[in-house]
Amino acid sequence: MGVALTRAAQWTTAGFGKGTLELTPLNEALLNDIIKFVESFRVKYPQEAEFVFKEPLRWKTTLEPSEFESGYIVSDTGVLSEENSKDGQPLLILSGKDIQVSSFGQLSRLLELAKDKKLKETQICLEANRDPVVKILGAGYGIVEGEEDSSAIRFLDKMKKDDGHASIKMKISLLLQQLDVLLLNNSLKHISLEIRLNPATIKNDVDLLKRFSGEGEQTVLESIEYTSDFEFANGCRAPPWRQMHGEICYLMVKPHDCDSIYVTCSTAGVFVNGGKKNEAEEINYERHSEIFKDLVTFLRHTSAKFSENMSKQKHSFLGGKKKEKKKLKSVTEKEETLSLPKSSVISVKSPSEKRRMVRKLEPSLKWTSSAVPQEKKDSSKESQDEKSATLSVTDKPKSVSPSTSAGKTQSSSRRKSFEKVEELSSESSSESEEDEEQPDHRQEGQTDLPSEYWQIQKLVKYLKGGNQTATVIALCSMRDFNLTQETCQLAIRDVGGLEVLINLLDTDDVKCKIGSLKILKEISNNSQIRRTIVDLGGLPIMVKILDSPDKNLKCLAAETIANVANFKRARRTVRQHGGIKKLVELLDYAQSKTDPMHRHALYETKDVEVARCGALALWSCSKSHANKEAIRKAGGIPLLARLLKSSHENMLIPVVGTLQECASEEHYRAAIKAERIIENLVKNLSSENEVLQEHCAMAIYQCAEDEETRDLVRQHGGLKPLAALLNNTDNKERLAAVTGAIWKCAISKENVTKIIDRLDGVRLLWSLLKNPHPDVKASAAWALCPCIENAKDAGEMVRSFVGGLELVVNLLKSENKEVLASVCAAITNIAKDQENLAVITDHGVVPLLSKLANTNNDKLRWHLAEAISRCCMWGRNRIAFGEHKAVAPLVRYLRSKDPNVHRATAQALYQLSEDANNCITMHENGAVKLLLDMVGSPDEELQEAAAGCISNIRRLALATEKAKYS
Repeated sequence: MGVALTRAAQWTTAGFGKGTLELTPLNEALLNDIIKFVESFRVKYPQEAEFVFKEPLRWKTTLEPSEFESGYIVSDTGVLSEENSKDGQPLLILSGKDIQVSSFGQLSRLLELAKDKKLKETQICLEANRDPVVKILGAGYGIVEGEEDSSAIRFLDKMKKDDGHASIKMKISLLLQQLDVLLLNNSLKHISLEIRLNPATIKNDVDLLKRFSGEGEQTVLESIEYTSDFEFANGCRAPPWRQMHGEICYLMVKPHDCDSIYVTCSTAGVFVNGGKKNEAEEINYERHSEIFKDLVTFLRHTSAKFSENMSKQKHSFLGGKKKEKKKLKSVTEKEETLSLPKSSVISVKSPSEKRRMVRKLEPSLKWTSSAVPQEKKDSSKESQDEKSATLSVTDKPKSVSPSTSAGKTQSSSRRKSFEKVEELSSESSSESEEDEEQPDHRQEGQTDLPSEYWQIQKLVKYLKGGNQTATVIALCSMRDFNLTQETCQLAIRDVGGLEVLINLLDTDDVKCKIGSLKILKEISNNSQIRRTIVDLGGLPIMVKILDSPDKNLKCLAAETIANVANFKRARRTVRQHGGIKKLVELLDYAQSKTDPMHRHALYETKDVEVARCGALALWSCSKSHANKEAIRKAGGIPLLARLLKSSHENMLIPVVGTLQECASEEHYRAAIKAERIIENLVKNLSSENEVLQEHCAMAIYQCAEDEETRDLVRQHGGLKPLAALLNNTDNKERLAAVTGAIWKCAISKENVTKIIDRLDGVRLLWSLLKNPHPDVKASAAWALCPCIENAKDAGEMVRSFVGGLELVVNLLKSENKEVLASVCAAITNIAKDQENLAVITDHGVVPLLSKLANTNNDKLRWHLAEAISRCCMWGRNRIAFGEHKAVAPLVRYLRSKDPNVHRATAQALYQLSEDANNCITMHENGAVKLLLDMVGSPDEELQEAAAGCISNIRRLALATEKAKYS
């Protein structure tokens, strides 16, 4: 920790005074790492946490005595810890603002108490204790500059002279050294990614922005000016004592849509400073915003008008920037070629070389002027040069990295044949989920793209033009980048890298295939990349690889298919090329070669990993109705049932996920019962893995449509763990799944009795109506419906929940349609009891239900109409619904295509038609004609309600006519 603070942390002093740690991104990252280390110390190393420091750490704290909790003796002016050292001294003493701490245990507790102040508290502590290791362990344990390599030997010598705490001291010193290494490594990562600004760059940006600023709505800014006209020989305009902090100059910027902003430009980036109140005052140099990588990025973030006008001016602006950059280009840029020199391989792995590569790579400005990547522009000189370079590689053997031109030919022919298959295919998918394919979008301008974008594009060029060895090295180098970032993913796609990676899958070289699949697996988490992979015909090749004898290849291909098959067209492609059958065959690996009695040893084999990856891919593919049927026909259910008996959670999650998706089909539910899968789903509800619990609950929810399955859940003891999981409200997704499972299980009366009488389930469900997550609210309300319907003395039970009825009524103010539908269904059951109906009427249920009447959602219409029908049976509620304009919208429900809506609406209109004014409204809105058509319905309830409503309307008409002529 001492070395990292000395060498890596950025201190604000310029060679005098104690100095402070400014909250730069690097310092913030270092402080967060130290906080994690100290916070977990008490739990990970309880014995070492009690060790008393050689000298207490002292600093001025931001905490107040009132913030200290149990374990401390608190007075108005100070705090003492109840935990003392052997000589009776408290391990934490707070007097006024002065605090001293003498153990890691107390430091850990202090950070817990600090909560959102912990970053500031750590910063102040380290500023006051520049060499904390010496204070913790003693002067002999400090790092002597230049002797780090011999420090361990010195520690051993020191321990010989130490007391009985030698082993604890040694362990603490080693832990602190490990922390130092971690902090230094992390600081190197930050530094390697930094693109530091210089005076020339800032000056160029300011000059360009001045050209595009001024009066008029089309300019990017009203004005941008330096706060000082004096420029030093080094190009800086900041005072010398501020230059030592890395500051270059200060600007006053006036955007079109906000007040003037005072800005500091430094080597670390651009940020807002404190400004100055008048011309005579000095600038307040303190930072007031986050740090942005350059001036344009800062202005885009600050001013929407700047961003908008910059987009209109970007070609001219970037053209001007290109001219300025020509003056700054180094000689090394002229040496770039399409070959892969040894130095370029090192440059990806070494932080210092990474910085060199950042300076060497210059982004192409042509990319921003067109939506088409440069490789697609046949008219451009660069594209022609690249074509000629890649054409020379086409004669290489198949094991060598294929060329771009060959890739285009192959992918084009694959795409044509694939499209033909799609056109000839007559089957239709019944998938109802939204297709995730979205319109392409590119990042807006060169100034928004980090250096990694251009580095990856260079590596892709090496893939195209290099030999076999260079291809493998380039693939390995590419994996050193964070491929989960969208910028890195799109960099590969935009330069034509996906074509190359997919073509590599067609080679005979296993290393190239593995390298390519590892990259494709990472980047296929991006929806645009997934679509492009399918367009380029990548899925059929991956399906073919599933037959490979190499298990690593099988796993990678299956995992990549799992990522890509997240939209309808991709799932269909996997099925049409025989992928479902091959993926099901992978499931047989884990069971075919090992005795089930030795299942724990099996988990270490590659066979299990192959089966896990196969299940993962089937999970993605099983969202399609046609694929579910294909999995069943390929014999997938027995294999999934066998895998479900394992205790390996990584295996269980995709297996249960696949079963959860498939259980929506009736054929599957029958097969799941036959294979005794419910028993294992119930068993895994008691797992400690929350994701596994969630998917098991969802699978039970899907399967519990029929009474036999609901009975099986009860017989195998599933109600108890489901009710227990209602107490754990942290995981909202799991909670929604559990309440859904309880809802379906509660349809059976015997299950309701078990939950209410023994497990206090209804009280827990009712408490979940307060949960902020809408899915949890909706599931809880749905689950309450059968519980109330099937409970003994349901009315009294509902009234026993203090404030429960008011809570339910207030949920009608929600904006979530599922919550509203479920609450309406709950109100329908609550209102069966007259006392409860009277209470919810007093709480204003009528106007709230009436306000929901203008909806096009059939599910909400169904349950809303039922609730209105039931609420009409109290006092003057029928009249009140008419007064709140609920009748006319209800008549429109009769035009719905959902028979459930017809039945519920007819019953509601029948109840409302007991009031004469409501009858007039119905007649005026054409209800009679619609109801006459429904009198002939085969649904007896609908027949009766429609006929009753027409009878009431007709009776009113006759009474009116009789009164007119009498």
